[in-house]
Amino acid sequence: MTTRTNKNEIKSESLVKAALIFGALTLCLLAGCASLPYSGVRRSARPQQLKDTDEFKIDEAVYGYLLQRHFWDGGEYTAIFLQGEDAEVDALRRDFPNHVPPIKPGKRAKLHPNRTPIDRDTDKPAMILGVEASEPVNGTVEAIGTWYGGGAVSGHYAFSLKKVNGEWMIENVK
Repeated sequence: MTTRTNKNEIKSESLVKAALIFGALTLCLLAGCASLPYSGVRRSARPQQLKDTDEFKIDEAVYGYLLQRHFWDGGEYTAIFLQGEDAEVDALRRDFPNHVPPIKPGKRAKLHPNRTPIDRDTDKPAMILGVEASEPVNGTVEAIGTWYGGGAVSGHYAFSLKKVNGEWMIENVK
């Protein structure tokens, strides 16, 4: 009986953490993140215990999943912007060279508070994808993958990733 309670407590704790991360990200998007370079598309500096390569591999796994979901179908989105450092975004752009709509550098995004992101090249709607990961616990990381294309086109998935042979693999998506 205590094992079931502990699992439920851990699951509840993970969901609370995920909700807090998503809430903070949503608040940042709604506020417009005007103080960040490139109109808020770049991730702000935050204390990390993950190695940079681990953080990138986690982001890469989650972005790979999100880029295959097609949240932009049925809309007139002309670009996808990823939250992250320029070098990381460039690496992900190389992983998805023919993605439709194309993945573009953050400096091509126009952001205004509470509005759909705009692609500067086309003046049409764009979408922003983001990833926020918790610190690893026993080789497992919880992460939130978000998409934002305006108030009506936004959401998130909660991911559980495990490190297997040096690579972060998605174990569960909710």
